Amino acid sequence: MTNLHRGDMSSHPDVSEMRDRYARMLGGRDVALVDGPAFLLGLYCAASPWILHYTLSQPYLATHNLIMGIAIGLLALGFSRAPERMYGLSWAMCAMGIWMIIAPWIVGRGPDAGVVINNIVIGALALVLGLVCAGTAAKSAPRP
Repeated sequence: MTNLHRGDMSSHPDVSEMRDRYARMLGGRDVALVDGPAFLLGLYCAASPWILHYTLSQPYLATHNLIMGIAIGLLALGFSRAPERMYGLSWAMCAMGIWMIIAPWIVGRGPDAGVVINNIVIGALALVLGLVCAGTAAKSAPRP
């Protein structure tokens, strides 16, 4: 009986198509190092009201940060799962970062310095990660 599974695929009739597909799949992975930090940032943003204990003093901001953290985490998962489709949404991460910076004064009621600094740091990191994603996506986009 012959061995049906050989290690050499070079004689496979679809080898060029498989190589092209593999290259397309990995084409958006230029910013693979951004996915993990963006996901962790989303987790921290969602949990920050309980970590910094401002759920009672800023209930609207606590709910806001929970929702924004989930949204940032979902964007990061999308970047990881389908990068070629999702990196167009990296500008949304930038917008979310800017919103996180100004949200304590709009959503919150008289936020203290800890809450403000927390949101500014989260927003600045989201903005930077979004800019890195957007810049890399623009650089690796196919030109007509």
